[in-house]
Amino acid sequence: MKNSKPTATSYFTRDRAWHPKAYAPGYKSSVLRAPTRPLIAIGNSLSETTGPAFGDDIIGPLDNDLTLNFARPGESAIGERILVHGRVLDERGQPVPKVLLEFWQANAGGRYRHKKDGYLAPLDPNFGGCGRTLTGDDGSYAFRTIRPGPYPWPNGPNDWRPAHIHISVFGQAFAQRLITQMYFEGDPLIPICPIVRTIADPAAIEQLTARLDMNSSAPMDALAYRFDIILRGSRSTLFENRPEGN
Repeated sequence: MKNSKPTATSYFTRDRAWHPKAYAPGYKSSVLRAPTRPLIAIGNSLSETTGPAFGDDIIGPLDNDLTLNFARPGESAIGERILVHGRVLDERGQPVPKVLLEFWQANAGGRYRHKKDGYLAPLDPNFGGCGRTLTGDDGSYAFRTIRPGPYPWPNGPNDWRPAHIHISVFGQAFAQRLITQMYFEGDPLIPICPIVRTIADPAAIEQLTARLDMNSSAPMDALAYRFDIILRGSRSTLFENRPEGN
């Protein structure tokens, strides 16, 4: 065992072929969002290699239970109850402890609690669709929720998003900041989603897909899905709103 502290300022070179191209005409919003000039690589500043530190006191008792954290007393969210768990690791495979994860999602019918969500599916009065947690000393995290439903979106005449959960990870430095999406194993909408289709490497798509984990499921309660997250580097989990890389 080494006594030297890990080097937080050294990151592997990004593999641009691993991440989606910034310009993907099949994904309409990328057409206007994509850079029009070549990307320029610059070194990390001190503000990027340091970051926020979060304590346990910021997490409420129900922050990691989306089935209850918005529900009226004695009630719970409607839908298939699931447990999502995994580990947050750095690009060297080391655990990243005490980092804040935030997650948000549509309800079981595929609708977000957002004033601009015009999908016809009903809102669930007992489901707010967001929560947060901190990773443990071994980089582990877990939260309880309901499996979100798929929904249509105005990218094409009949495009649907697969069921997914958005996950934000702050990391131990701002250079590790990550926002991504988690899909579910076996969903037939994954390979035909225009956003997913911007990812060229099937292995990268697999990295965005949570696996059914019966060994961690709660009998007579909830199925479990495992989703490990890798921060910052050529093998990092894909960045949701920056297709050019993270």
